[in-house]
Amino acid sequence: MAKAKDSRDVPRLEVYLAKSVLVDTDGSREEFAEGQPTIAAKRRLKKIRRALERGYLDDLVQSCKKPDALPDPPDSKHFALLTRLVNSVTSEVGRAIVGLSVLQLAIKSIQSDQSIRLHKGGGTGENFSWADGIPMRVLDKNFCTPILRKHDLIRLNADGVFMTRSLAENYPYSKVYKAALRGARDEWLELVDLVEGGQLNPLVALKHLIAMLFNRSASFQKAADSAMTTVRVAAGRIQSIDDAIKFVQGFVDASTYSARVFEIAMHSLFQVIEDTKTREGFLKPLSQMRSANKKHGNIGDIEITERPESLLILESWDAKYGKSYLREELDELSEKLKDHPETKLAGFVVDGLPNLKREIIDRKVDIEALHSVKIKILSFEEWVKDQAKGVGLSEKKLAQKWILAFAECLCQLRRERAPIDEPCDAWVASLESYAKKWKPS
Repeated sequence: MAKAKDSRDVPRLEVYLAKSVLVDTDGSREEFAEGQPTIAAKRRLKKIRRALERGYLDDLVQSCKKPDALPDPPDSKHFALLTRLVNSVTSEVGRAIVGLSVLQLAIKSIQSDQSIRLHKGGGTGENFSWADGIPMRVLDKNFCTPILRKHDLIRLNADGVFMTRSLAENYPYSKVYKAALRGARDEWLELVDLVEGGQLNPLVALKHLIAMLFNRSASFQKAADSAMTTVRVAAGRIQSIDDAIKFVQGFVDASTYSARVFEIAMHSLFQVIEDTKTREGFLKPLSQMRSANKKHGNIGDIEITERPESLLILESWDAKYGKSYLREELDELSEKLKDHPETKLAGFVVDGLPNLKREIIDRKVDIEALHSVKIKILSFEEWVKDQAKGVGLSEKKLAQKWILAFAECLCQLRRERAPIDEPCDAWVASLESYAKKWKPS
């Protein structure tokens, strides 16, 4: 017979006549009194309402359209949680939970001491209310759902997320919230716990959540389909690797957040090469932006590992857009290589001509000897032509496949290998415009 779990092993909610108490597994207790709003609760609500009335959420959504405006992503586990939350949305389920998550994160970003567990507050005294709660249903219908609908981020009923009545039960939002919900229920409640526990910055989470929603919107999909049609025509005009290099360089230079587009372009070439099965190792999926550092265990932006999902890096390349003098980068590489002695090749790719003055060459040679590794510093053109050798495809075929793979990455069609979570709509729009005008020289 299975042994019953000790009550201390699981969180629980104690419900009394005039309060509820959330008890965590560590014994900590969070009490929620019922009744009319306190003076402090009224002040918090006034501040939240005023901010939303003045366009807080609309302005924030507008700012998240720019890929270079996003903050550094949260911890990788928390980022994965947000990704699962967004990916749970279908035409049938998940929309209300994600819409409510946006509202809760906005509330917490405006007023950090307002609990986002307590979704009812105020009223006439006849209806249920928490003393420290706020009327989320009203805030959502007036300020959150209209913005999500305006920007086509989630297709919600105009009356808001609380039309899903399971979200309106008279219990605090926690892991022991009993209502039956379709969608990413566990991810949503974990998000609430993380934010309430101070483990996840609500504004950072909100901005990345909105960026992910942009990349899944119906309007984005329509724009992506149109852009791909145009790029296929442009790719048909490409006859050589030189043509492809010029196409990519021109688009990268004309783009917003060129450094990230440069990384995506390089990674997409490796995707095409990996498909030929002519190279040793396995291509790691494209990293989150600004994550190629020691904290994340990375060496560079593009990495070939010994096995799928392995931490053993055989080959690494770091994209350096707008920077040709790499002394500091070489020193950082030396530090990273201490944790990856298995690495055989580590390189840097610059968009122009690399600065190979004597001190750079000397430092490169020292690091090669110290870590038994080969280091290359190449221009983008040199790097592409070097990679194009011996892949079993004609130059024209490789060039055309590269351009299509690059476009598919930006259009969110290769998320398993290129999980780009910056908003891509501006890139996609400019890609279509650029491809229409582009002609090989």
